[in-house]
Amino acid sequence: MNGYEHEVYQELLDWELSLLKKQSMFQKISKRTQNRINQYIPERAHQIITESIKQMVKTTLFGSDVTTNKTQYVGKTLEEKEQLVQEKLEGYRKTAMLEGAGTGAGGFLLGLADFPLLLSIKIKFLFEVATIYGWDVSKYEERLFILHVFQLAFSNDDKRREVYYLIKHWDEEKGRLTDMDWREFQQEYRDYIDLVKMFQLIPGFGAVVGAYANYNLLEQLGTTAKNSYRIRWFAQGDRQIK
Repeated sequence: MNGYEHEVYQELLDWELSLLKKQSMFQKISKRTQNRINQYIPERAHQIITESIKQMVKTTLFGSDVTTNKTQYVGKTLEEKEQLVQEKLEGYRKTAMLEGAGTGAGGFLLGLADFPLLLSIKIKFLFEVATIYGWDVSKYEERLFILHVFQLAFSNDDKRREVYYLIKHWDEEKGRLTDMDWREFQQEYRDYIDLVKMFQLIPGFGAVVGAYANYNLLEQLGTTAKNSYRIRWFAQGDRQIK
């Protein structure tokens, strides 16, 4: 490995350790509160939300496949790839901030529109990241991997550890995965972002919250995506640690 790979490998180890830390008391209380709230939501509403997010995500994945140039990243080093990922992150982060500020400034109704718009931005970003790292996103298994990276970024600690195991052992685990658990996917995501995004619905105050929240959510996704694909990079035989 070269110097850059040694550096990011240490970053990867530090990130993995952070995922395995125990939940704080605040996180435990927050999750219990969200679970209680979800119990009061009618089952029909859960079904509608789940199906809506499922179709929204699949539509975004299909659209990204059509518009992404898959040959422009061939033959690049890990450092070059990650420079491109950082450039993409900065662009998508700015888009998310502007979108959050715009919908937040509009109060309740536009604040509600932020949810599908931001979700689409995040999925498109992950699609670009996967392509930069050299994975064929036309394959179903790679789209499943993208969705698991998303879930890893926006889930409670217990679920995060479970998804991390799948990503860490993707070649062994992917064969038994036929589809996402879409109910769990949407519920974990909503539980993760609900508290901060609620403040975005307040007129006047919502623009600032929307921009700040979206910036940090994209930053969280970027960190998760880079390290998830680093796991696969270092797992390849010619890049094993010597």
